[in-house]
Amino acid sequence: MNPFLLAAALPVTLISIAVANAAFANSLPAPTRTVYKCQEGQKIYYSDAPCVGATKVDVTPTRGLDKSTGQQRQGADVQRERHREQIAEIIRPVTGMNAQQLEQFGRRSKLTPEAQKECRRLDGALPQAEQAERAARGNSERQAAEQTLFKLRQQFRELSCE
Repeated sequence: MNPFLLAAALPVTLISIAVANAAFANSLPAPTRTVYKCQEGQKIYYSDAPCVGATKVDVTPTRGLDKSTGQQRQGADVQRERHREQIAEIIRPVTGMNAQQLEQFGRRSKLTPEAQKECRRLDGALPQAEQAERAARGNSERQAAEQTLFKLRQQFRELSCE
């Protein structure tokens, strides 16, 4: 059937809903695999936004399921990811980047040069702040380290450095 005839046959409300959904989807932030475990008093919650005193949680998804027959079943998304990893390994001698670095470089290439520069600065500052938080001894020293780390993580997220 002709797509234009199909579109003409749809009620106007369905078309407007589809357009609104597409516009909303374009305004959503990029998905992230960074999840923070936050605690407020006795309450623990998980968030993609940093909080003071947060702990990073590894949420890397699995990459297929091995059946008892020895065959591996993978979805199309995993197959695309593995294909990108293979390409990254092929061009690694030229770029000097592994698959994760190449993917990050591609995402950051859409940012302004100033934001890219700030992301690179934060790439070095975040591990140092995490180390300072782990090494903090006293309560006040720990609170100051947590605040510093929180501000850096928040800036990293706001700039879309991930």
